[in-house]
Amino acid sequence: MRAALALLLLLAAVHAEHRGRDYVRDKVCQEFKTLGKEDFRTLHLVREIVSLAQTCCAEGADPSCYDAGASALSAKSCSRSSPFPAHPGTASCCTHQGLEQKLCLAALRHPPPLLPRYLQPSNQELCQAFEKDPKDFADRFLHEYASSYGEAPLPVLLGSTRSFLSMVSTCCISPTPTTCFLKEKLDGKALSLLTLMSNRVCSRFTVFGKDKVTLSSLTWLAQKLPGASFEDLLPLAEGAAAVFAQCCGSLAEDCMQRKLSEHTAKACAALSPRDPRFAECCRGQNPVQNYFCLSAVPPAPAPKLPEVPKPTKEQLCGEEGARHAKRYVFELARRHTSLPDALLATVYDASEKARGECCSAKDPSACLHKKHQWAEAELPTLLENANQLCGQYTQLSFLEFKKRLQKSLQRTMPNASPELLGQLVEQRADFASTCCPPNSPPLYCTSKV
Repeated sequence: MRAALALLLLLAAVHAEHRGRDYVRDKVCQEFKTLGKEDFRTLHLVREIVSLAQTCCAEGADPSCYDAGASALSAKSCSRSSPFPAHPGTASCCTHQGLEQKLCLAALRHPPPLLPRYLQPSNQELCQAFEKDPKDFADRFLHEYASSYGEAPLPVLLGSTRSFLSMVSTCCISPTPTTCFLKEKLDGKALSLLTLMSNRVCSRFTVFGKDKVTLSSLTWLAQKLPGASFEDLLPLAEGAAAVFAQCCGSLAEDCMQRKLSEHTAKACAALSPRDPRFAECCRGQNPVQNYFCLSAVPPAPAPKLPEVPKPTKEQLCGEEGARHAKRYVFELARRHTSLPDALLATVYDASEKARGECCSAKDPSACLHKKHQWAEAELPTLLENANQLCGQYTQLSFLEFKKRLQKSLQRTMPNASPELLGQLVEQRADFASTCCPPNSPPLYCTSKV
């Protein structure tokens, strides 16, 4: 939640000496001055946070104002009447005192929600709530929407909420509300897609960081274009990660839209000649809609390729070890085009862990050989099963998918009870429906792999 993130920024001021005393205060004050009081309030609904920013970011404010206020907020967050969003780690932090408590609170972070929770009511329900109490309607909408799409860059989130509230206030007094809502939603489609897409990609960036987002983009491309080479696709994956690194935390009003549009143009130039599906997506006039279309292109059938060669000790432990680890996962992805992103990320994590353990060992070759033996014994079956599961989920209706899954389990576990079979079917169907789609929640799916 934005309110929680703002609180953590404010609390972090108590130990800003470690990185430059004014860093955190300046960061929050920049946001306050860029957005203005009302827009800052829009995205940080906790009254005390807005008040502190308004008072201590004012021209000529005493520098100690901010630090003192942040300390007071730290104490307030531990009180029974705390106005801040609940976090499971807060109670543990509040058992400490003084600086230790503040440092603990500053380290807390709300993870992105698994899936957006905001469901837009019907036009009639919107207007009834708006007419009853416009201010309460706006605050409730902002809280729910910002909680669901809180990883989108602030300017994108702000533009989307402004557009929605303007639509409601205009159409609810229109003599033809239905027509008005239809027109406004069509006009705002590009902004809605930008909010959805930027929330997705920035959620992944928050969880994975730039390196693994590069890998995720690379395997995403490899599964759609398994005939393309690593050298062809890596620059596009690095370009996408660079956009997210630059714009997910930016306050520049058009950063995400401008940079994503530039990246989409490069992607279209590189991908359109290779596959008519990409060429069709790139015919549109709106780059954001084109990017959304590109992301929805399904995986291609896997080509017949030789077995993936294992990286050598010299490759993994050399200066470009991370690049060779990415190449290995890329080769797995183009041979198993239905593999879920979380499983490929887990293989990369295992490869990076092996590099960390073996490259500094007394005998790196023996250490890596042992890791490769495990991979050769366990990995092929895991990859094949997951690839088949997600491939069937993608191709079949959900009901047919569950029937096929049950028959398969009955063949492999003929002595299992109906209750156990039912549990396994539901468990695997839940994994498939949540984690096989390309925009699956990364933390949840990584834990389920």
